[in-house]
Amino acid sequence: MPSDTLTLASYAKVNLTLDVFNKRADGYHGIASVMQTVSLADTLQFTRTPEPGVKLSCPVTSVGGVPVDETNLALRGAKAAIEAGRKRSILGEGGIHIDLIKQIPAQAGLGGGSSNAAAALVGVNRLLDLGLDMPTLRELAGSLGSDVPFFLAGGTAVARGRGEQITSLSDGPAFWMVIVKPEEGV
Repeated sequence: MPSDTLTLASYAKVNLTLDVFNKRADGYHGIASVMQTVSLADTLQFTRTPEPGVKLSCPVTSVGGVPVDETNLALRGAKAAIEAGRKRSILGEGGIHIDLIKQIPAQAGLGGGSSNAAAALVGVNRLLDLGLDMPTLRELAGSLGSDVPFFLAGGTAVARGRGEQITSLSDGPAFWMVIVKPEEGV
């Protein structure tokens, strides 16, 4: 019998390099960036519910200011996975509730929302047994935001295009860093 809950870590990232190029026809700027996931992470707990649809809650944390409406990328990612599952006619009854425990500061350039969206795609796919393959998850991730595809792979990677073209790299040596987030958002 499938489990009714699933908990996933949703890791932050840093841009080790970032080159920004000309504005593209789609309105985005072209980029080339070496990205690296770091140990700072949010936690998403997914729970099956008998009611259809997706609900998101975010308990009060030190991060603050996290929306739980349609502007939240985790909620949008979960709904995108469910919609893709419906199109494949493999979605059963019921829905999902997501508890999002934030540790990654908002508007810090660390990709917290994008990471949450990728975790939601993976978590909903896994918990509801949607059978979405990696190319489908990548396509959904790219429709949610430029950084989201990176978080499906994580680790060390080069991101090109608007950020959706990901080439994984071998991990470099481990190192320490201090991340400081001022009051102003990025």
